Amino acid sequence: MKRYLIQDVIGSGGMGSVYRARDMHFPNAVKLVAIKEMVSTTTDIKVNQLMVRSFEREANLLVTLSHPQITNIYDYFTIDQRAYLVIEYVYGKDLEKILDRVEGFIPEEQIIKWAVQLCDVLDYLHSHEPEPIIFRDMKPSNVMINRQGNAVLIDFGIAKTFQLGKKGTIIGTEGYAPPEQYRGESTRSVDIYALGATLHHALTSCDPTSEPPFTFDQRKIKDFNPSISDELVQVVEKALEYDASIRCNSAKDMKDAILQVGHETGLLTGVNSLLFSNSGIERGISSSKNAPADQLIKPVWTFKCEDEIRGGVFLDNNDVYIGAYDNNIYKIGAADGKFIWKYAAEGGIVCTPVVTGSNLYFGSEDGKVYGIKTSSANKIWEFKTGGAVRCSPALAEDHVFIGSDDCNLYVLTQSQGSLSWKVESMAPIRCQPLIHDELVYVANTKGEFLCTDMSGYTKWRYSAKRAILGTPIIDDDILYFSSLDATFYAVDAKAGWAMWRFRMDKGSVSSPVLHGKYIYFGSADGYIYCINKVNGKLVWSYQTEGQVSGSVVLNDDLLFVGNAEGFMFALDRTEGSLQWKFKTEGPITSKPVIYNDLLIFGSSDKLLYALPI
Repeated sequence: MKRYLIQDVIGSGGMGSVYRARDMHFPNAVKLVAIKEMVSTTTDIKVNQLMVRSFEREANLLVTLSHPQITNIYDYFTIDQRAYLVIEYVYGKDLEKILDRVEGFIPEEQIIKWAVQLCDVLDYLHSHEPEPIIFRDMKPSNVMINRQGNAVLIDFGIAKTFQLGKKGTIIGTEGYAPPEQYRGESTRSVDIYALGATLHHALTSCDPTSEPPFTFDQRKIKDFNPSISDELVQVVEKALEYDASIRCNSAKDMKDAILQVGHETGLLTGVNSLLFSNSGIERGISSSKNAPADQLIKPVWTFKCEDEIRGGVFLDNNDVYIGAYDNNIYKIGAADGKFIWKYAAEGGIVCTPVVTGSNLYFGSEDGKVYGIKTSSANKIWEFKTGGAVRCSPALAEDHVFIGSDDCNLYVLTQSQGSLSWKVESMAPIRCQPLIHDELVYVANTKGEFLCTDMSGYTKWRYSAKRAILGTPIIDDDILYFSSLDATFYAVDAKAGWAMWRFRMDKGSVSSPVLHGKYIYFGSADGYIYCINKVNGKLVWSYQTEGQVSGSVVLNDDLLFVGNAEGFMFALDRTEGSLQWKFKTEGPITSKPVIYNDLLIFGSSDKLLYALPI
């Protein structure tokens, strides 16, 4: 498969995965495709043949279709026991993710536009020659919203041609499938009901898969969203009738009825994608494609270290402290970037140093924790652990709290570096501990979060599925943190049980920041997120087109964060729109600091930057 260069996994299921890939047949242009893979793990020859035939049927079906709301098919081939379908790559998000993340309700006029498009594509399928095609699995996760704000139907894996009088396999998705589909019937009315269920979900934010089937009559749209027009409610509820004979006669009739609603209410006039508008700001998603052009930002000063800067900057009065992979801690003047001193450890420094009073504390990959004087860089003490120290220290109660790759959290006296107590973890500790209200919170690379008292006694444990590397925050006894399992968590800080979760497309190593009722953080999926701390609902997101490996800092109405492509972004905090961005020559993996009107941060290009805010 040399023609296609796999870039990422964008979906997975029981039969295989879906990949984003670049078509290398066009070396001078970037043409992205989606490659759907079918992997047979069964030893049953008949079952394997059935799976292959099903996959081939989807390919043969798609190649006959031509509609703006259906993805194009480019290629189909097999390698060993695996079959591959190459289809058009849709830039955007599926409707299920949008509904999961949007705060409040999607505007009615936007849903009307999508409903018209989905009715149109169903009408096209139902009118297909020589035989009608029944989609059989209309639901939000099978509807992609592209960057132009249009609805695109995806995943024809269970679509079938309709043969009058014949029953088929009982297949579909509970909550969206009508009663006759459970009896093996697949008529045009099946798709009309499922579209009605999809629109009900979009209008109410009430997921039908979590409710008893066929109970839409008990969950009236107006009970959830009173602002929806009576005319649209009537059309959707007709599509959801238990008796198929009462529903709209065809997708075209349903489309005409929705168009009539749009014209009567005036909601369809001038609709041009409210979620992907020309301003680049979506109620739930903000697109960098329409962002303003880069402003000419020039550093006030730069300072060059001898190797990469991977850790964060610590600001103390008029000085900044930064560690580098050249084994040195540097003290630099914050106003002018002038060198003051450096102290050499015996290994690279990837943590953020911490200063209190006249002392500075940090860890190194040489396995040691250091205490030095900020005035002279003279060493006060050092403490040897059993592994590399890549964890930033936290200070409380005259102690230094710091984790090690030897799987222990050490609590050392600030004055002498002597061990007071330690907590044994099951994996390396690389995120900064949090001390709050006489409790210590620490997480490890296995994804386990521990809460202990100030003597090291464990109060509770909470397990994520993958590593926790970002520094947690706490507010009103709620602990907030991200994980590499592609989830952002809100956990009760006293009891250790999850209150809500926010799903991303990839994991996060970004440390969150809180302002008012909003939480800001970045993710490896390329997005900077703003979510509501109360319920985890998305307020806005901004796509950087590179993994957001840095952590967020706020200043008034601006948000600053760096990504793995070497950009530092300045966004409007309230709506997520780009104000400016600045390019360095290496990934930005740490958190900036703000000194007066300067934004100070390090990059893997070995430079410490001070930019004017």
